[in-house]
Amino acid sequence: MPFYLFSQTVNDRLAKAINLLEADIQFKHAAIGMYVVETKTAKIIFEKNAEMGLVLASCQKLITSAAAFGLLGNNYRFKTELGYDGTIADGILNGNLFIRGYGDPTLGSWRWPDTKAQVIMKNSTDAVLLKGIKKINGNIASFTGNWESNSTPGGWVWEDIGNYYGAGTSAINWRENQYDLMLKAGNAIGDAVSITGMKPILKDVELSSELTTAAKGSGDNAYIYLAPNSTHGLVSGTIPVGENNFVIAGAMPAPDKQLINELADALNEKNISLVSNQQGSISSLKTFLPDDSKILLHIQSPPLDSINYWFLKKSINLYGEAFVKAIAFEKDKFGSLEKGIELIKDFCSKNGIEKSAIHILDGSGLSPANRVTTKALVTVLQYAKQQSWFASFYNALPQMNGIKMKDGYIGGVRSYTGFIQSKNGAAYSFSFIINNFDGSAATVREKMWKVLDVLK
Repeated sequence: MPFYLFSQTVNDRLAKAINLLEADIQFKHAAIGMYVVETKTAKIIFEKNAEMGLVLASCQKLITSAAAFGLLGNNYRFKTELGYDGTIADGILNGNLFIRGYGDPTLGSWRWPDTKAQVIMKNSTDAVLLKGIKKINGNIASFTGNWESNSTPGGWVWEDIGNYYGAGTSAINWRENQYDLMLKAGNAIGDAVSITGMKPILKDVELSSELTTAAKGSGDNAYIYLAPNSTHGLVSGTIPVGENNFVIAGAMPAPDKQLINELADALNEKNISLVSNQQGSISSLKTFLPDDSKILLHIQSPPLDSINYWFLKKSINLYGEAFVKAIAFEKDKFGSLEKGIELIKDFCSKNGIEKSAIHILDGSGLSPANRVTTKALVTVLQYAKQQSWFASFYNALPQMNGIKMKDGYIGGVRSYTGFIQSKNGAAYSFSFIINNFDGSAATVREKMWKVLDVLK
């Protein structure tokens, strides 16, 4: 059968599937966008509202990923420096120990052997001891002047910001800016839920619980409300009855402060004493670093292609925001979200995507104010397919419903973008987004997957 006739058959089948979807009461008020091309030739197989800007959730990570590969390179590494200023005499540092950050989102991460918190602490204390320092007569300080102070992109929802997936990115990130909060439910529905622990412990942070106990099997409906750089927050919502060690993950309000506090503890364990001055032993150097500073330890992240693997595979929002600001820093010498987004849009424009098709406020897709067309997303896939780094990009895509694709989900939004290999050998690049559906997100997923099955 000629390919032309086959492609028309696929078009007809997709049109029928989309018509059925539109007739479904769950999508009565929804906006549906879909764009499908034959991967090898870029021939359009099907389009539905392909030029309509839609909220795309985490499918936006594909744009950030491709731009990071294209503008930073697949071997790009973030860096962090441990250094000091002043002088060392008789084992005493008369000056400050400092950590200078360049936005490494993997510092202290558990995902790689060399980035784990305990490894970073050991290497740091070893570097101090190797220099002969036994006492620090000054501060342990963070230098964050390479990146903007605001860690949270515009448009992020207050309900998200205090939770692990809403962790913003700073010049210094630590343990993926996450901590675990341990909770104990009551024995009856409506009972109060208590906070029993925190790991790691966030010093000078106090959380109040307004949580209550819900029915067994009701799942995690607990939310942390804690703003960046704040010391007081609350936890509200529900967890199931009878749970004695229920764990939720939060976003650190000040990861640079957490890092230098943990470093102070690690130095004390090595009998390296800290002498408080009038400012105390912990401070933050936002814009100033003395000219006589010297580096004790250079810390490098894994290469970008390895970071990108986890970025797409596990949809880590922190990594996407770090990529955006790293692009700005490398091109403009300052890690600004606004500049990074501008550079990404310029990059897309140079590779066949109209700037007007991409209205984004962040790098991860968490903001519900983002709008991108399905055609723009497929164009990103087609661009990536021609690049030397494509294998890293493709391998990072999750496998679901037998398809290599990125998924996205926030309130009222489901999206899928990726590559499908059909049984007859045809290969397709596609993007499929639904906004403003009603009812269960799980049933929407099942119905969207059924449409995508047409391409198999």
